[in-house]
Amino acid sequence: MSGLFEGMGATLTALFGVPVSYLPQGGPARDVPSIFREEQVEAEDPEGRIVLVMAPTWRVRRDLVPELARRDRIRLADGRIYEVDEIWPPATPAADALTRCTLRKVAP
Repeated sequence: MSGLFEGMGATLTALFGVPVSYLPQGGPARDVPSIFREEQVEAEDPEGRIVLVMAPTWRVRRDLVPELARRDRIRLADGRIYEVDEIWPPATPAADALTRCTLRKVAP
Protein backbone atom coordinates (compact mmCIF):
# COMPACT_ATOMS: atom_id res chain seq x y z
CA MET A 1 0.00 0.00 0.00
CA SER A 2 2.86 2.39 0.70
CA GLY A 3 3.93 2.10 -2.95
CA LEU A 4 1.06 4.36 -3.91
CA PHE A 5 2.44 7.14 -1.70
CA GLU A 6 6.19 6.63 -2.29
CA GLY A 7 7.79 9.77 -3.66
CA MET A 8 4.95 12.14 -2.69
CA GLY A 9 6.87 13.68 0.23
CA ALA A 10 9.85 14.40 -2.01
CA THR A 11 7.58 15.86 -4.69
CA LEU A 12 5.71 18.11 -2.25
CA THR A 13 8.86 19.47 -0.63
CA ALA A 14 10.42 20.03 -4.06
CA LEU A 15 7.38 22.01 -5.21
CA PHE A 16 6.47 23.94 -2.06
CA GLY A 17 9.45 23.68 0.25
CA VAL A 18 12.64 25.57 0.98
CA PRO A 19 15.77 24.54 2.88
CA VAL A 20 15.38 24.97 6.64
CA SER A 21 18.21 24.48 9.14
CA TYR A 22 17.31 21.59 11.42
CA LEU A 23 18.97 21.90 14.85
CA PRO A 24 18.60 18.55 16.65
CA GLN A 25 19.39 18.48 20.36
CA GLY A 26 21.91 15.68 20.03
CA GLY A 27 23.64 16.30 16.73
CA PRO A 28 24.97 18.78 14.21
CA ALA A 29 22.73 21.25 12.38
CA ARG A 30 21.86 20.47 8.78
CA ASP A 31 19.69 21.91 6.04
CA VAL A 32 16.63 19.89 5.04
CA PRO A 33 14.03 20.67 2.38
CA SER A 34 10.74 21.25 4.16
CA ILE A 35 7.56 23.32 4.30
CA PHE A 36 7.14 26.03 6.97
CA ARG A 37 3.82 27.82 7.48
CA GLU A 38 2.85 30.54 9.95
CA GLU A 39 -0.79 30.81 8.93
CA GLN A 40 -3.55 28.58 10.28
CA VAL A 41 -3.79 25.17 8.62
CA GLU A 42 -6.25 22.30 8.76
CA ALA A 43 -4.87 18.92 9.76
CA GLU A 44 -6.20 15.48 10.55
CA ASP A 45 -5.78 14.34 14.17
CA PRO A 46 -4.97 10.71 15.10
CA GLU A 47 -8.71 9.89 15.27
CA GLY A 48 -9.28 11.17 11.73
CA ARG A 49 -11.01 14.42 12.68
CA ILE A 50 -10.14 17.67 10.93
CA VAL A 51 -8.75 20.27 13.34
CA LEU A 52 -7.55 23.84 12.87
CA VAL A 53 -3.91 24.27 13.87
CA MET A 54 -3.25 27.82 15.07
CA ALA A 55 0.51 27.46 15.75
CA PRO A 56 3.24 27.72 13.11
CA THR A 57 3.81 24.36 11.42
CA TRP A 58 6.75 22.60 9.84
CA ARG A 59 6.35 19.65 7.48
CA VAL A 60 9.43 17.56 6.80
CA ARG A 61 10.13 14.15 5.31
CA ARG A 62 10.49 11.65 8.13
CA ASP A 63 13.39 9.92 6.35
CA LEU A 64 15.42 13.17 6.52
CA VAL A 65 14.97 13.66 10.29
CA PRO A 66 14.64 10.17 11.82
CA GLU A 67 15.80 11.47 15.22
CA LEU A 68 13.18 14.26 15.32
CA ALA A 69 12.12 14.99 18.90
CA ARG A 70 10.26 17.61 20.93
CA ARG A 71 12.44 20.62 21.75
CA ASP A 72 14.55 20.23 18.60
CA ARG A 73 14.75 23.53 16.74
CA ILE A 74 14.67 24.92 13.24
CA ARG A 75 16.22 28.14 11.92
CA LEU A 76 14.69 29.90 8.94
CA ALA A 77 16.72 31.77 6.33
CA ASP A 78 15.79 35.11 7.95
CA GLY A 79 17.26 33.97 11.31
CA ARG A 80 14.03 33.22 13.19
CA ILE A 81 14.25 30.15 15.42
CA TYR A 82 11.36 27.87 16.34
CA GLU A 83 11.19 24.93 18.74
CA VAL A 84 9.29 21.72 18.01
CA ASP A 85 6.37 21.57 20.41
CA GLU A 86 4.34 18.65 19.08
CA ILE A 87 4.98 15.99 16.43
CA TRP A 88 2.12 14.58 14.35
CA PRO A 89 3.03 11.28 12.69
CA PRO A 90 2.60 10.94 8.92
CA ALA A 91 -0.76 9.80 7.63
CA THR A 92 0.82 7.35 5.16
CA PRO A 93 3.31 4.50 5.55
CA ALA A 94 5.61 5.78 2.78
CA ALA A 95 9.27 6.10 3.75
CA ASP A 96 9.35 9.73 2.59
CA ALA A 97 6.01 10.70 4.18
CA LEU A 98 5.75 14.18 5.68
CA THR A 99 5.74 14.58 9.45
CA ARG A 100 3.91 17.67 10.68
CA CYS A 101 5.25 19.57 13.70
CA THR A 102 3.67 22.42 15.59
CA LEU A 103 6.22 25.01 16.62
CA ARG A 104 6.85 27.69 19.21
CA LYS A 105 8.90 30.77 18.34
CA VAL A 106 12.00 31.15 20.56
CA ALA A 107 14.04 33.86 18.80
CA PRO A 108 13.16 36.73 16.47
